[in-house]
Amino acid sequence: MKTIEVVGAVMINENNHILCALRSETMSMANYWEFPGGKIEKGENMEDALIREIDEELGSQIEVVEKITDTHHQTDSVIVHLHTYLAKIIEGTPEPIEHAELRWVPIENLHQLNWAPADIPTVDRLQQKML
Repeated sequence: MKTIEVVGAVMINENNHILCALRSETMSMANYWEFPGGKIEKGENMEDALIREIDEELGSQIEVVEKITDTHHQTDSVIVHLHTYLAKIIEGTPEPIEHAELRWVPIENLHQLNWAPADIPTVDRLQQKML
């Protein structure tokens, strides 16, 4: 079975809310929430991939701070290997270029969203670490 390597950014604002992105109808896993990011391209390291993806998807520049989780989720056709990182927005206001919606959500309310399965371990880790 094919494994897809992907990265996701956990961005926290001054109110301790986390930026969550709703996958659009044109994306696989439509209508699930995720941490924004995407596929790592051949020859690209994880941090560079995350910086590129956030620029493409949200129109913002970030600084990657530290790794949070490393999870695997198997679907019918692929294994998603997700690497999530704490990231800081250094320029630009995030806009939903590819997503249906962006929402800043308090950490304690993260589980109220319908998360993509690969992102749930990161949600759990954030709530354990920050609550």
